[in-house]
Amino acid sequence: MAARPVAANPEAPIPPQCYTRTAGVANPCWTCHTTRNGNNYKADWQLQEVYAFSEAGLENHWKTLFEDPRPAMAGIRDEAVAYYIAEDNLGPWLATRPAGVPAFDLTKGVDAQGFLHDGSGWRAVRYQPFPGTFWPTNGASDDIYIRLPTPFRSTADGKASPAVYRLNLAVLEATMSAPDTVADDKISRRVEPLDERVAGQDLDGDGELTTTTTIRGLPSHYFGAAAKERVQRWSYPRGTEFVHTVRYLDPAAHGWLSPRVKEFRYSIKWGDPDATGRVAAYQEAAHEKAVGALPYFARGEHGGLRNALGWEYRGWIEDRDGKLRAQDYEETLSCMGCHGGVGITVDSSFGFPRKVPGAAGWAVQSLDGLKDIPQAGHAEPEVLTYFKRVGGGDEFRGNTEILRRFFPKGRLDEASVRRASVGGDADLRHLLLPSTERAMALNKAYWLLVRGQRFKQGRMPVLAPATHVLQTVKNGDTELRARQRIYSDGRLWLDWPEAP
Repeated sequence: MAARPVAANPEAPIPPQCYTRTAGVANPCWTCHTTRNGNNYKADWQLQEVYAFSEAGLENHWKTLFEDPRPAMAGIRDEAVAYYIAEDNLGPWLATRPAGVPAFDLTKGVDAQGFLHDGSGWRAVRYQPFPGTFWPTNGASDDIYIRLPTPFRSTADGKASPAVYRLNLAVLEATMSAPDTVADDKISRRVEPLDERVAGQDLDGDGELTTTTTIRGLPSHYFGAAAKERVQRWSYPRGTEFVHTVRYLDPAAHGWLSPRVKEFRYSIKWGDPDATGRVAAYQEAAHEKAVGALPYFARGEHGGLRNALGWEYRGWIEDRDGKLRAQDYEETLSCMGCHGGVGITVDSSFGFPRKVPGAAGWAVQSLDGLKDIPQAGHAEPEVLTYFKRVGGGDEFRGNTEILRRFFPKGRLDEASVRRASVGGDADLRHLLLPSTERAMALNKAYWLLVRGQRFKQGRMPVLAPATHVLQTVKNGDTELRARQRIYSDGRLWLDWPEAP
């Protein structure tokens, strides 16, 4: 039996954000730690109230947060970093197809419906970015692609069918994006135009088989060669795959997606635990935490790490020369806490349940035209809510540009933030895109991390040493309860407006 890998930071699944110094006034924790939702039984909102780290996790191992990159950044010319991020390191790497990398050729482009031209079945997903670190203003752009197994892309007799594939993707969109406050028969999701005659089913409930842009209620099963596969709320079919690329910030590129890729992330759903299995997985994780057992994840057949909820994750990251290399065990371990270890996720995922409804959501990621809308069950828009609860634009309240723009003299300029809401004259670019100057600085700061190859000490670019972050933790009260700043209403799902 192979020995377990040894990690210098055995608690790498704890992300840097969890070491935030709340001081009783700032609560970024609510975005991830919330009450039970859908099939996620984690119910970990109490972690907003207390620091509850294992002994190994009391020391913050993300040391690059506390280092000052400015002297080294001063030695990097703007022209040098602009040239670096404009170089394509993805296409040549994909052409070599390293072990574990799926067939995925982005160099051939994406068609008007979001499908890769390479015929592989991958499709681009446009989505509302998750609050905090994942906003472009905090360091990176990114995009997501999904692929369902071959039967979901085929007719009943096994012939490839884009029409059947679009039907099945639309059904998946409806089941994954509908909040748990909506019953199966009450779901109404705006989707891309679908031919109900291909489905042989009245999807919108109008009594006719025509072209529709709405799914009302959920079909019991998928279509085509996948007709035996049941549709399950908040659950991807076994074999579902995602590619997630993380990129530098390029103001001149579509969606600010630089040609150069920081990371190429791949996930596949290898198992499909039922409700009993999911409960057991969460109970086992809680027991391990209670007895002080350190996290461990076994290798999967694709070379990544598997969680107990049926997913395998693998990543490739830049080497010192900017070429993509496989992450080692500890570097991949840092992915596992967020994917399956927090209460907010829907079947371990973040992006797809936040897909832009309908045809507009099948495209390469861009914030253009997206509005600040509420989370499911909320009265106020998501970004505005985050700004109010956190008192800044990131977990560490270190984004000085956001503070200057939207917190003049330390007070939130709510009117300016609401410009990006429905009915306002701006969109999410107004809130979430950095200035060109900040983008260039963030690119330089990350390039330094690449050169140093110290990803086990941190991969978040910072422009100055973090001040609202704990270097060591003393378990106990976060002081947020006494200040009435505990929020158990975080939801991944969004309250999309009826009109596009």
